[in-house]
Amino acid sequence: MILVGQNALSLNDFSDLIFKQKKVALDEAALQKVNTNFEFLKQFSSNKLIYGINTGFGPMAQYKVTEENILQLQYNLIRSHSSGSGKLMPAQLSKALMIARLNSFMQAYSGVHNEVVELLKELINLNISPCIYEHGGVGASGDLVQLAHLGLILIGEGEVIFEDKIYPTIEIFNKFNIKPLTIHIREGLAILNGTSAMTGIGMINIIQAQKLLNWSVLFSAMINEIVQAFDDHYSQELNIVKHHKGQNKIAAVIRDVLKDSKMIRDRSEHLYNPDNLDQEVFEDYVQEYYSLRCVTQILGPIYDTIEQAENVVVNELNSVNDNPVIDHINQNIFHGGNFHGDYVSLEMDKLKIAITKLSMLAERQLNYLLNSRLNQKLPPFVNLGVLGFNFGMQGMQFTATSTVAENQTLSFPMYVHSIPNNNDNQDIVSMGCNAALMTKRVIDNSFEVLGIHLMTILQAIDYLKCHDRLSAISKSLYDEVRQIFPTFIEDQPKYKDLARIKEFLESTERISAFTK
Repeated sequence: MILVGQNALSLNDFSDLIFKQKKVALDEAALQKVNTNFEFLKQFSSNKLIYGINTGFGPMAQYKVTEENILQLQYNLIRSHSSGSGKLMPAQLSKALMIARLNSFMQAYSGVHNEVVELLKELINLNISPCIYEHGGVGASGDLVQLAHLGLILIGEGEVIFEDKIYPTIEIFNKFNIKPLTIHIREGLAILNGTSAMTGIGMINIIQAQKLLNWSVLFSAMINEIVQAFDDHYSQELNIVKHHKGQNKIAAVIRDVLKDSKMIRDRSEHLYNPDNLDQEVFEDYVQEYYSLRCVTQILGPIYDTIEQAENVVVNELNSVNDNPVIDHINQNIFHGGNFHGDYVSLEMDKLKIAITKLSMLAERQLNYLLNSRLNQKLPPFVNLGVLGFNFGMQGMQFTATSTVAENQTLSFPMYVHSIPNNNDNQDIVSMGCNAALMTKRVIDNSFEVLGIHLMTILQAIDYLKCHDRLSAISKSLYDEVRQIFPTFIEDQPKYKDLARIKEFLESTERISAFTK
């Protein structure tokens, strides 16, 4: 059980709620503050002109709404902005959005009735997720369109995803005896105005990006084993003179992975020996290709970028991000732009670029293994069959190459792609939800690329018959993955193998401690 409202939610808390299906509980003291905040708003808003309570929204705020229509106004806002299109977000992303919105409300600055947070808690715990579409949000007055679809199901309308099927909301509410939300004062505006879509998606992106980095470090270590690389490029002595946390962390992880490998070579043994100096041309490379030798320098910045993204997005998760802010402590209402998603948008763009570079490293390492003229140790395409008759991993390389190319194109930043809209009221916007969704696509693509990379590494281990000389960590991964992807010689379709390995990489947490 994860208690919401008492302490700030961490990335681990969020991961437990999404991936381990832990339940949400609401802190009683925080619930009381939510109620106090609501009661303050009810008292304070009497006989005053307050945005979004008795006025229109955005550029329509110049129009006063009559007393008898102020509750209907909130319903109109939800229904009119439920205008998304494109693909449905997976239920996992919609659940992440709900957790983020609930946590924001539990800060007690949104003026919502306790009924809202109780309903959100119930839906989260029952795994009932709103049908929310990818297209619609510009990430400035909040994720308006995505959050409107959340508001739509809270009032008992629209559709929900339950047990991987789509149902009318009211059908599922009736099944569980759930009462739809009743608007009390400003619940419609409070639900829509916020960064919870981009934040929820961003949190999942960071969790999955950490997994990708862990795998990339491990696969990079394994490929260095396969080619019997020298050990100095990931040594403590070399890396410590470069003063970056990420680089030194990655180097330490590689040293840990390879500490008991019987394949990694000591440079002083092989190249500093006088007996080896009488050759005009050395058979062994004096230095490996950059994709092997510069792993700490390439993955180090990615480590630092993920860590920075975690700091920023977790801060956003635990922030009040709607407008206006209802401050019962200072007995006032403050209008501004806490719904603006620039913090999340910028971090998602940086994360997207970092993960694209990670996939590029994997593609280059894959190309090295598949090109016999480069590695001079393996047959073309790590083909364990008859050359010319069988094709090994040749077909899979096309998939990896095209997928990395897509990542490169997707890496254009959304953060600087503001388009004014809303009668120029929203004259500069963040595009944060777009940024988060595009980052998710890059992450999903990268799991595919790393899956092909891993398949190739395992085939190379079999060709070299070096299983018993691998490090304990490398050997353990080989044994585990061979259960779902057996060695192959004859050509067979590989798309189902790739799907299984991708699922394994996305879900496995066995190495999650490596880069923490």
